[in-house]
Amino acid sequence: MSGWVKVAGLGPGDEAMVTDQVRSALADATDVVGYIPYVARVAERPGLRLHPSDNRVEIDRANHALDMAAEGRRVVVVSSGDPGVFAMAAALFEALEARSDPDAFDIEILPGITAMLAAAARLGAPLGHDFCAINLSDNLKPWDLIEKRLRLAAQGGFAMAFYNPRAASRPGRFERVLDILRAELPGHVLVSFARAVTTAEEALRTVRLDEATADMADMRTMVIVGNEDTRRVGRWVYSPRRAG
Repeated sequence: MSGWVKVAGLGPGDEAMVTDQVRSALADATDVVGYIPYVARVAERPGLRLHPSDNRVEIDRANHALDMAAEGRRVVVVSSGDPGVFAMAAALFEALEARSDPDAFDIEILPGITAMLAAAARLGAPLGHDFCAINLSDNLKPWDLIEKRLRLAAQGGFAMAFYNPRAASRPGRFERVLDILRAELPGHVLVSFARAVTTAEEALRTVRLDEATADMADMRTMVIVGNEDTRRVGRWVYSPRRAG
């Protein structure tokens, strides 16, 4: 039996947003590996082994998947959203880079709908022009680098999508993010808070930057900051295709 590894994005939460390609891979898999809440989204069935693991063990998870594939098993590594956006695809390749025979593995990355894109669709088109995505967690990069990227993105006129805006382990950091944005951008810039998008707990809120407060976000919130041209039309928010 020939083994393989597929890294799959399960989308932002709504099962209707899981792609047919991902469903097919899960149906053919012998093993599913991933963070506990993501593996819990995969239905159990005869012949399928589920391997949930805790947060911050991404490399161990990736090596486990590669080891099982080398034994001939068909492994799906699951992430939420898209596996290539702050998720398991990069971790898998990091683990692969340490192997002596990387070309020996059959690997495929299966894209999914990101929380960023799902949130933007719910809001309208706030990412309709140039934009960037920034992970505000400093688990894997220094906080000084996050601050530098925030300032440069604001100065460059990008709309911004923020992942992991707040956590109990870094109280006060999102307030610092807002202070940086206020120093670089006018107060009328729109900031949207999209919490638990596509789930029953979904909540959307858009305010001006000078009205935004840190308690408007938590770890389940995608924050989208518009550029200076981003505007409201009815209940929608969009960034015009022409800038400047």
